[in-house]
Amino acid sequence: MPKRKDDIILGFDPGTQVTGWGAVQKGRPLRMIEAGAIRPKRGEPLERRLKTIYDAALKLIDRHKPSVVVVEDPFVGKSVSSALALGQARGILLLAGAQRELPVVSYSPREIKAAVAGRGSASKEQVQYMVKALLGLQKPPEPLDASDALAVALCHASRGSEVKVKGAQEPADVARLVRNPKDLEAVQRWKSGKGRKAR
Repeated sequence: MPKRKDDIILGFDPGTQVTGWGAVQKGRPLRMIEAGAIRPKRGEPLERRLKTIYDAALKLIDRHKPSVVVVEDPFVGKSVSSALALGQARGILLLAGAQRELPVVSYSPREIKAAVAGRGSASKEQVQYMVKALLGLQKPPEPLDASDALAVALCHASRGSEVKVKGAQEPADVARLVRNPKDLEAVQRWKSGKGRKAR
């Protein structure tokens, strides 16, 4: 088993088509180490896609040596079949963490959004905006699956600790912008390079 780094959190946003992942280093401020997405080959049988996710997850754990693996719980929504598929991808990630003898923690989508964006109903774009602000990134993390995985890691980092936001006096300053009724417009301006910085 690789030696763990106590300050590293590895988050996953499970999916059988795309599984996002993100490694965050705890501290003040928090820092993104790396993020990306696992993309099994399209058209492959489910068992092959799950194996791809499992093998990639083990490699990521071995590379970053996190002290904890954090996985988003599936949201049932309107499609039970989609939730079942997500549950299978989640199970593979839990197995990967257990294989490396790491603690594995799960949070619901609403918990993650509330922790990062200030409300459980935030859109993916709002979460992406907040991840960028919380980690002090120059560009938004892409794809959205990767920013979602970073949000999963940030959610865990925020439990029992204060999150320091670069470019803002307090985390609430950035969350207030996202909760503003014009937040979607603000996100679109920011994505086009014409956005405003949090104050």
